[in-house]
Amino acid sequence: MLKKKLIIFSGAGMSAESGLKTFRDNDGLWENYKVEEVATPEAWERDPKMVLEFYNQRRKQVFDAEPNKAHKIIAELEEDFDVEVITQNIDNLHEKAGSSKVLHLHGELLKSRSTAYPFKTYPMDTPELNWGDTCELGAQLRPHVVWFGEEVPNLGIAQKICEEADILVIIGTSLNVYPAANLVFYAPEKAQKFLIDPANVLVRDLKNLKIIQKKAEEGMEELKQTLLSHPV
Repeated sequence: MLKKKLIIFSGAGMSAESGLKTFRDNDGLWENYKVEEVATPEAWERDPKMVLEFYNQRRKQVFDAEPNKAHKIIAELEEDFDVEVITQNIDNLHEKAGSSKVLHLHGELLKSRSTAYPFKTYPMDTPELNWGDTCELGAQLRPHVVWFGEEVPNLGIAQKICEEADILVIIGTSLNVYPAANLVFYAPEKAQKFLIDPANVLVRDLKNLKIIQKKAEEGMEELKQTLLSHPV
């Protein structure tokens, strides 16, 4: 018997209980930086060393972080469902928890890439990426992340994955970052949909939606019980 297709669409709230700050807290800043200062192509052109240092600090946090119970439950659900994770997060906590199919929409912090040859990416086993670190062809390396104003290369792949959903779980995202936020509307109308977030996330015109207004860990516990005891 074929397993039902369970698609997880995760955002920053997914990793918050692992100690990683959400992209922008209530003051509109990300780790005391304005987004324009550290997460745009213009910021890189203006002050690449500051951008590198900002991401070095984020990378140190990710190296130290461990997946939380919500990450682990998602990985465990692979026993009963065909699970694919689409994440806006640039950390590796889904993979650390054991999820086998993870698509990163906004890049991966634990990789670098060549500024001149974007197809050349490199795994990082150290938090530090510095000015003067180059690919084998001599081009400066940059964080392998999607900055504001850049295209989202994996968006088309993510759309196709959502189209196959029997169940769609939206967790830890405000659905305010576009174009990623539009992905939820690619799931079939008949697919059962769950939104897990402690905040009042406004979602219009999404059919078959159940809201679980809890943080990621508690919300995934409830969802797991629902899925396994009352199959949708």
